[in-house]
Amino acid sequence: MILRVIGHNFHYEMENLCRVFFPDEKIKTVYNKNEGNEDKIVTTIFIKKEQTVNLTVEVQLGNAVNMRSCAVDINHNNLLAECERQMAVALFDSMVYLTGYIPSWGILTGVRPSKLMINLIKQCGEEGAASYFRNDLLVSSEKTNLAITVANAEAGIISRARKNCFSLYVSIPFCPSRCSYCSFVSHSITAVNARKLLPEYIENLFFELKKIGKIASMLGINPQTIYFGGGTPTSLEATDLDRICKAIGKNFNLSYLDEYTVEAGRPDTITKEKLSTLKNNGVTRISINPQTFNDDVLEAIGRKHTSECTLKAYNLARLVGFESINMDLIAGLPNDSLESFRNTLEISRNLEPENITVHTLALKRSSSLVAQGEKVFDSGKTAEMLNLAQNKLPISGYHPYYMYRQSRSVGNLENIGWCKPGYEGIYNVFMMEECQTVLSAGAGAVTKLKEKNGSHIERIFNFKYPYEYNSRFSELIERKKAISEFFSKYNV
Repeated sequence: MILRVIGHNFHYEMENLCRVFFPDEKIKTVYNKNEGNEDKIVTTIFIKKEQTVNLTVEVQLGNAVNMRSCAVDINHNNLLAECERQMAVALFDSMVYLTGYIPSWGILTGVRPSKLMINLIKQCGEEGAASYFRNDLLVSSEKTNLAITVANAEAGIISRARKNCFSLYVSIPFCPSRCSYCSFVSHSITAVNARKLLPEYIENLFFELKKIGKIASMLGINPQTIYFGGGTPTSLEATDLDRICKAIGKNFNLSYLDEYTVEAGRPDTITKEKLSTLKNNGVTRISINPQTFNDDVLEAIGRKHTSECTLKAYNLARLVGFESINMDLIAGLPNDSLESFRNTLEISRNLEPENITVHTLALKRSSSLVAQGEKVFDSGKTAEMLNLAQNKLPISGYHPYYMYRQSRSVGNLENIGWCKPGYEGIYNVFMMEECQTVLSAGAGAVTKLKEKNGSHIERIFNFKYPYEYNSRFSELIERKKAISEFFSKYNV
């Protein structure tokens, strides 16, 4: 697909919107009106006049062509933002006219619709916010109501963020194998190179945690939530998990801790010894992620476990004493059907985990699923799966408490965290809504520094790959000085 941009710099939003309608297409953005001879062409034109800005969108799909135009008063309060919105509306209308497909999130392509809703409710109340979603962003009534429900739930969690606290993220970028949809920087723990990297990686992780702990102590801030992600942290041996947990206990004041989560996402990595180790070190919440209870789908996505393995791991976690368990499901997986997803949902509901997170499949460019050119996109079926979850989970006592979207999600659809009352995943909301500083350790981890009494955010990036993390570790540690510098400037 050719996206021809003339006279403006709204290419990012135009690209995202084109991708909502044509997720499998490669989009080439050009700035020359004569360039491009593809059978799918989108032209967006921006022309300033004396009193107005005239906007034109022309979409050509094969022999079918549709054009939409509009004008924005040159004296509009927020001229550029309104021009971008109007152009997005024109493009949306043309695409709907030519394809017959009406995306339920309208022109809204951002990853945090609930954050936008929270801000709008503060500015103009629920009714005004709902009206803006429906009429200005063209969001469906169903998704607007969902955004309001989640925004209110998130606002309550955000209010719990303490100003003298932070969230601690620990990255363990190793997995037993790589799923076909995965785009994370993670290594197979069984690979020879990964096994060679691991001992040095863990020793460096200890040192980084110690360094962060000293900085936190000096600044008088303490962890309110801890989250082990990756990867699959339980790919490590129980002894290594024990050492990392003890390093955290030694280097941080945990008396303010409200939540301690470890991703035990792959059931084939879970043993009683590992679960007991985590429990004995104060971990309060774990994830055991089936993604699906259809073994054919598990095989298709490269998972090396069965549904039975998930059930055994879940029961083992209950036996060890975990009282807060999350289970991830994915809507839109290859080879999955609506009936198969219904079965997955019913098994999950019957198990009664405290959290069920329902994700939409994201077609990430670096995943093998996309790299191999498989056409798995079916927004209609995926939307039906999400609707099924949204109808069934409340019956079992779950409510939606956080929401986000990934880029290239099938149908521009959402991921929703559902929970039983009192079991909200606090870290997820703190991190997603950027209401608290996140100090991070490990490869691929990002430290996110937030101004205490404002909204200013700065980031410190760790090196992405474990081999880089090891080989450039001293450089990484040097970057940690920026934490103290930020706090002395913004959080005095």
